[in-house]
Amino acid sequence: MVNLKARDDAALGRFWAAVLDWVVFHEGPGSTALGPAGFAWPDPDALCLDVVAVPDPEAVRGRVRLDLAAASATHQAELVARLVASGAKRVGGGDEPWTTLTDPEGNVFRVRRETDRDTGPIAAVVVGCADPRAMARFWGTAMAWTTHEARDDRARLRAATGIGPYLEFVPDPLVTRNRFHLDLTPSPRADHPAEVARLRTLGAADADIGQGAVPWAVLADPEGNRFCVLTR
Repeated sequence: MVNLKARDDAALGRFWAAVLDWVVFHEGPGSTALGPAGFAWPDPDALCLDVVAVPDPEAVRGRVRLDLAAASATHQAELVARLVASGAKRVGGGDEPWTTLTDPEGNVFRVRRETDRDTGPIAAVVVGCADPRAMARFWGTAMAWTTHEARDDRARLRAATGIGPYLEFVPDPLVTRNRFHLDLTPSPRADHPAEVARLRTLGAADADIGQGAVPWAVLADPEGNRFCVLTR
């Protein structure tokens, strides 16, 4: 699951649901969750988006972003036009094979040409880091995902089923608070404390974001990116 902080979770959730052609499967005070049609929580290989309201989310360039998939240059142009009509703003220009935009609350994302047709509307969740290879080792073991590429300039993971978005790591020394972060959802049969302990042995550390007494755990990966380990 990708968690996104927002000023208005319902409005931003509607934007992303329309953009991705997903459905909202949960709406509650301060939280709007959306995913592909037919999504059944928890699905270990599926990706969904949880938009959570916070009083004043920082408008900064985070280390995590979404890259949307376009099958061709024509599809990319059509998708960008639809995004702009829905409230996104185009950022910059150039001849790159991607287009950079911001959503209605200023979160940066890209539309890129993706030759793999099985990713769905999201080509990848992209994480900036200092060491893509090391991050791929940690997250690949943490999630039991398969490494498809591991280079100094990019590492890519994907669910063992071979479908759905990639999790990509690219060099980016920026250290800042993310409005996007990852949430892990263990199997309903898993022992939550044991799963948290397993992640600690892989190199995760406890993180305090002022969460207080909550049923989930907040950890940080070896480069300090915070993530949550949810319960059912």
